[in-house]
Amino acid sequence: MNKVALIVVDMQKDGSNPDGLTYYPQINAMLPNISRVIETAREEDAMVIFLQHCYRAGKFDKNLIKMRPCCIEGTGGEEIDPRLDVRPEDYQIKKRRYSGFFGTDLDLVLRENDVRTVFIVGAKTNCCVRSTVTDAYYLDYNVVVIRECVATNDDVVNEVHLTDIHKYFGRVISLDEFTDALRTAKKGNDI
Repeated sequence: MNKVALIVVDMQKDGSNPDGLTYYPQINAMLPNISRVIETAREEDAMVIFLQHCYRAGKFDKNLIKMRPCCIEGTGGEEIDPRLDVRPEDYQIKKRRYSGFFGTDLDLVLRENDVRTVFIVGAKTNCCVRSTVTDAYYLDYNVVVIRECVATNDDVVNEVHLTDIHKYFGRVISLDEFTDALRTAKKGNDI
């Protein structure tokens, strides 16, 4: 049986809370969909991994030169939105760059658990989701993105990146297709 993982990208308070430093209504709006996917993944015995964008308080980070400061340690904005029910058996992996694979042990965690297919959800489609998808593809994972579970602050930009992901890096499926796709991937079949 093939092992699969659900990777939840950057669903933190700074993006999902109206008072957050990088709040977008689209991110907040998809939280119920992501909760549903997490619940289904757990029911189907899939690994759940939360990627957590996090910058060190008071320390230089080149990434912050071009982007708004957000997800700073100790501010509360770096915390995973509590509506997503992170459990002790889940992995939480902090990252300082867009890709969840860059400078983290994500690849090691996946390989140690014999994961071959990754389902990816979260924010923002054009930055952290896209970078994580690209690196997963280059590391030879089967990549699946759930359309209603990714977002950015511009619907057109979101769609452009989903189109590219589907064309070049993996599959983009609907929320309604997720359970069947997860079961298919667990059997080792292509989605």
